Amino acid sequence: MKFVNMKLDEQKWFLPTVSLVLLTCWTIELGSANSQEKPRPEPKLKHFKLQARASEIDSRVKSHPEIGFVLEAKGKPADIQRASVDTRVAPRGKLMIWLMSHNSALFDRVNSYGIHAIQVHYANKWFSICCQEKPVGENCRGNIRLEAATGLDFSDDVTIPYPDGMMERAYQFVKWLDKNNPQGGWGRFLTADRKGIRWEDVIIAGSSHGSTTAARFAKHQKVSRVVALCGPRDQYQIWQSLPSATPENRYFGFSHVLDGGWKNDHYCRSWEMLGMNKFGPIVNVDKAPFPYGNSRRLITDFDVKGDENRAHSSVQPGSRAYKKNGKFMHEDVWRYMFTHPVDKTGTPTPADASCLKAQRQ
Repeated sequence: MKFVNMKLDEQKWFLPTVSLVLLTCWTIELGSANSQEKPRPEPKLKHFKLQARASEIDSRVKSHPEIGFVLEAKGKPADIQRASVDTRVAPRGKLMIWLMSHNSALFDRVNSYGIHAIQVHYANKWFSICCQEKPVGENCRGNIRLEAATGLDFSDDVTIPYPDGMMERAYQFVKWLDKNNPQGGWGRFLTADRKGIRWEDVIIAGSSHGSTTAARFAKHQKVSRVVALCGPRDQYQIWQSLPSATPENRYFGFSHVLDGGWKNDHYCRSWEMLGMNKFGPIVNVDKAPFPYGNSRRLITDFDVKGDENRAHSSVQPGSRAYKKNGKFMHEDVWRYMFTHPVDKTGTPTPADASCLKAQRQ
């Protein structure tokens, strides 16, 4: 029976019944669709922290037990790489590659400046095994550092394949991050053909051994800047005086005066050989205000109770850093090193005759 031919009282019954049936069917279909719905993607505005094993990202990577570098140690993964970015902060378009053990407090700060950050696992364990002859050859450590950083053949003392060098590990990691964390905007650090990293957007940074390799790499490859905490060292090497692909005003250093590397003139030697004295005097950050005369050579002398080991690791955020009432006192220093405009420089300063350059003597 057609609706138009229904009596008035029949129409009153028919309309709500049809509406109820249609609503029920629509609800069932919607519920069915929702049950098959994929999980919602993570929000774009978030502090992302990620990690992955280098060996899972790239099957070509290998252990090199001959130099103490392995993918697993004591049954646990040793090749975990970490990355972080805070998309709640306006991006600076810079990527920090950290060449030492992961420091979550440092990464948090770097992210708060709008900088992406990764820590890569690459063949860097050679330091206590190779170049042990005395006196060590003046190119030995510099050449190994460059081979470890690039995976190219610069040294006769080690054989580090390309997939195990820092450059390729970083590239493969950034590609993985671009795929697995697209909200993080990692793709901006890949070249247009996606076959490499945009090194001029990279801040290469490290502490101690890592800071020395960072500076050596920057001599070879132009980068955005170098941040050297408690370093660079290599007091018997000459690579610090080589022509630099990275402009000299882009090197920044920070050390404690009781650090053995500072007391023995290792750092002041490297800083001058790198040309950092051209951009300002040595500045004690505990006695001079930000921006420290736009200098590239920063020191601290806060009380470490005469502990040289604490002094060595005190210039990065952590348990040994300078604190008052639970607050880090070098926050401005870290921000300065990672974000200070490289074209703003201090007054050129002559070489310091009291800094021993001829360490072999």
